[in-house]
Amino acid sequence: MSERKTSPIASSEVVSGCDSMEKSAHITHGDGADNGHLCPTSTAGELHRDMSIKTLFMLGIGGGVGTALFVSIGGALNSAGPGGLLLGFIIYSIVIANINNSMAEMSTYMPVSGSFIRLAGYWVDDALGFAGGWNFYMYLGLIVPFEITALSLVLSYWSPHIPAGAISAACIVLYFLINIFAVRIYGHAEFGLCMGKALLMIILMMFTLVTMCGGNPQHDAFGFRNWKSPGPFLEYFSTGATGRFEGFLTALWFASFTCVGPEFLSIAAPEVRHPRAYVKKASKALFVRIIIFYIGGALAVSIILSPDNKVLNEIYKQGSGGAGTAAASPYIIAMQNLGITGLPHIITALFATTIFAAGNTCLYSAIRCLYGLSLEGRAPKFLLKVTKSGVPVYCSLVTMIFPLLSLLQLGSGTATVLAWLINLATGATLIYFMTALITYIRFHRACEVQGLNREELPYKGWFQPYSAWFALIFELVILVCYGYRSLVPFNVSGFVTAYFMPLFVPCLFIGWKVIKKTKFVRARDMDLVWEAPLIDAYEALLEDAPVGFWKDFDRQCSSNNMESLVYYGCSREVTAGSRDLNIKHYSTWERSLGELKQTKLSLESTG
Repeated sequence: MSERKTSPIASSEVVSGCDSMEKSAHITHGDGADNGHLCPTSTAGELHRDMSIKTLFMLGIGGGVGTALFVSIGGALNSAGPGGLLLGFIIYSIVIANINNSMAEMSTYMPVSGSFIRLAGYWVDDALGFAGGWNFYMYLGLIVPFEITALSLVLSYWSPHIPAGAISAACIVLYFLINIFAVRIYGHAEFGLCMGKALLMIILMMFTLVTMCGGNPQHDAFGFRNWKSPGPFLEYFSTGATGRFEGFLTALWFASFTCVGPEFLSIAAPEVRHPRAYVKKASKALFVRIIIFYIGGALAVSIILSPDNKVLNEIYKQGSGGAGTAAASPYIIAMQNLGITGLPHIITALFATTIFAAGNTCLYSAIRCLYGLSLEGRAPKFLLKVTKSGVPVYCSLVTMIFPLLSLLQLGSGTATVLAWLINLATGATLIYFMTALITYIRFHRACEVQGLNREELPYKGWFQPYSAWFALIFELVILVCYGYRSLVPFNVSGFVTAYFMPLFVPCLFIGWKVIKKTKFVRARDMDLVWEAPLIDAYEALLEDAPVGFWKDFDRQCSSNNMESLVYYGCSREVTAGSRDLNIKHYSTWERSLGELKQTKLSLESTG
């Protein structure tokens, strides 16, 4: 067994905390190819740690990337111009990188169910955990019907007569089937779908590079021509410098809705086989997404299409009704302008799988978010029911209400529904990032007060806490200013959808604080031990060492994998049966780890 670094605070000085911990761990088994595993009862209940590094890695690369980046981005180009679009994405990508920097440090150290929404309740104020948790749940839920509605529009590229209701029904059924079975089923599906996103991005990047150099039917080496005319920055709303600044703000607001990612890794952490090592690797991979998908995607769009393109103007300024369809994608428009046939159909098919995958990722995360809320009594306790394969069944059934909202498009029209959902989701996005950043700032302060050496953490964020403060202030400014366009002239629906979440979430916070009489957690009183020893115990009992993405991928594909399957199967038989391993009698973690290893050896000998 390879040695693994245990929690840095599990020292004899602090973890006499193990003496006072009235918590126990038990060995459960998964249904995948993994051996039995120690799962803290108070951390992940019966959720199974069956997610591999390859799945988590691809979740970091492509999870949550959907309609906005490939289709709706044309609207931001049309409003801001190529320079405004790229600058907006670069600036917000820096913000997202700082958010990931903060969330990764917390998620690798304390990979508990519910992620940062539970950490907010433990480390800041229970009211923040309640309000932030329900905000995050609503955000994830709202994105699901957004992606389904967008999928209906994208598929209409082939035929306007495809019934939107049938597409919604098919998505609802498929999402249910993928998420109601074991997490490894979701993992396999998510891995394949994210691979499709990566393939799509590679194709679009190559298309941009080849065509700008003259590799197109017209042999037109247009290069950066679209940056010169009508110019890098466009006027929007106003004229002159003010109008160009407002155009840039439009791109920045759009980027704040498009650029996501750290939350999906954080929410998946309690179901990862090697949570600390794998979440650390996947968090670093997310920087690849930021550079290639977000910044690279914005650059590609700014190159291939002029912001005053006739089709874009018809869609976004004259309201021709094509917004949201695959035909509104800058890539599809550019291909048609260059006389390229065939490729638009391939890209549209990949758009469809990408959008479907984004909705699937959000639904999975919403289910786990609701489960995390119920663990802390912030949602009804009946939601804690988990199947033998580790799926929160009632959380899944309740969350399936959100995909049903996609049926609203049958009455109100797809464009209207999409606009509502984008405004609501953008406000919720900013709030849950702010919740995570506030939690990290308090965690960092507690580390200083309690003497926890951050150098020994599994992942140490850079430039902290200044990195977190920068991102928090930036998100707050966007949250306040995001809906200014609805004020002049005043637009009721625009104002309500833009500011509903920023007004609703504080009401949740105040209401829970008054009813439950919660208190702000001081840095010296913050429980930095909590579940860390149990997670250390789980990782110490694993037979296999953490592996990298390609090694895990090769192992899954290799015909020699049967031997390891047989081995792990035997290991599950030995360790199954809920044998309690009570750690409350250990005076120090070093002693508890040794006894856990001895217990494991004795269990194996009985087999």
